[in-house]
Amino acid sequence: MKQKSTASNSQVRATAIIWGCSVAMLGICIPLVAVTNSGIILPLLVMLGASAGTAAVWLAPSKRQPDQVYLTQTMQRLKERVMTLEEIYTSLPDTAKPFVISEAEDR
Repeated sequence: MKQKSTASNSQVRATAIIWGCSVAMLGICIPLVAVTNSGIILPLLVMLGASAGTAAVWLAPSKRQPDQVYLTQTMQRLKERVMTLEEIYTSLPDTAKPFVISEAEDR
């Protein structure tokens, strides 16, 4: 079975949440319409709001991709810097004495 992308999964989850809440609001609106005689306006507004929210979720441009590209480039640069530092360190001559800072130099 093929694994779905995470962007699609998050869009499906957001859509499910939007429509789950709208069904709950419709469950509240229908008795209110019967009591207040306000007509179909309130349930229609709920459906329009859910539709607009769903459209916004699915039509919004993906902002993750530039972030992922930036992170990949940053990681590549860091790897190159580490490799350069390793080359510099291995090319240094070996010293028998450890580097010690005297107390006189601190003052």
